[in-house]
Amino acid sequence: MDIKRNILLNPGPATTTDTVKFAQVVPDICPREQEFGDVMEFVSKGLTEFVGSLDKYTTVIFGGSGTAAVESMLSSAVGEGYVLIINNGAYGKRMCDIANVYEMNYIEFQSSNIEAIDFEALEKVIIENKDKLTHLATIHHETTTGLLNDVSRLGALCKKYNLDLMVDAMSSYAGIPIDMEKMNISYLASSSNKCIQGMAGVSFVIANIETLVKTKENKPRNLYLNLYKQYEYFKKNYQMRFTPPVQVLYALQQAIVEAKKETIEARHERYVKSCEVLWSELQRLGLRRLVDESCHSHMITTVMYPEVENFSFDDMHDYLFERGFTLYPGKISSKDTFRIANIGEIDHKDITNAMKVLEEYLIKIGFIK
Repeated sequence: MDIKRNILLNPGPATTTDTVKFAQVVPDICPREQEFGDVMEFVSKGLTEFVGSLDKYTTVIFGGSGTAAVESMLSSAVGEGYVLIINNGAYGKRMCDIANVYEMNYIEFQSSNIEAIDFEALEKVIIENKDKLTHLATIHHETTTGLLNDVSRLGALCKKYNLDLMVDAMSSYAGIPIDMEKMNISYLASSSNKCIQGMAGVSFVIANIETLVKTKENKPRNLYLNLYKQYEYFKKNYQMRFTPPVQVLYALQQAIVEAKKETIEARHERYVKSCEVLWSELQRLGLRRLVDESCHSHMITTVMYPEVENFSFDDMHDYLFERGFTLYPGKISSKDTFRIANIGEIDHKDITNAMKVLEEYLIKIGFIK
């Protein structure tokens, strides 16, 4: 059976292999069976091993989008102390929204969504509040713009002031090499449908086991998303407390197999090469990028609207969509932008083909003569 291949240039869900898609076609099974427990064990350990050792780290899995994992991480890990949240994009703001909903103690550190974090200003805030701060939360790759935060430097800062670092690595995990121990990351949240190249529907938190166990005494703020309770139940028999998305986990198992075969380092190189081709083509077409290369992820590029009177993002989207390529709108209010992602099961040839179609559209509307 042939499946039409769409090139998704949106920042997730990403383009997947046919083998990942077909992995979902399995006999019906009760998720309490040992056979499915083996799948869950493979997935949990496989996800962990990409970023840390099994003796120090564990992966806690939830059914739900990536926000479920971030919400679980924040609401479960932070007790009566304060968390310092770095807000430099829509997803940093979402962390603040979560903290507000749970009436958590938090301090918001606002930072530019297109420039690197001012570490001198950040450290000043930490010093001013060091008696009450227990955690620092940040986005690794701010999907809003393609900005990449320096998590290694944040980890060193957290070590200096004895803070637990919580990282939303939604669109960096499995796309950028991460070493949780070296980076001093206590908790890392991600999902199944971005750089790991699985299907949407599973999210997870990878946690330092020693740090996670200490949260056992925290007053629960929720039921389904309680991180320690989910971990405690899972470690006994590799089952989730509540019904898991069975088929999506089979697909994730296959995605892990394929990621191990490619290696995260090689996948990152593939993404970077695609990005280099993309940037070269954008320059050739006369389109401007928003984020400077010095703090860019090389995985999602925010592009300024072409300066032509009759430009319409929806019209451009539809033109490319009809030809097998999906673009994504921008997510910042201050400038008119759209985004092009180069994650997923695509390569530089797909980017070149997409840019040819974009060039056709820009000629059509008179931006290119």
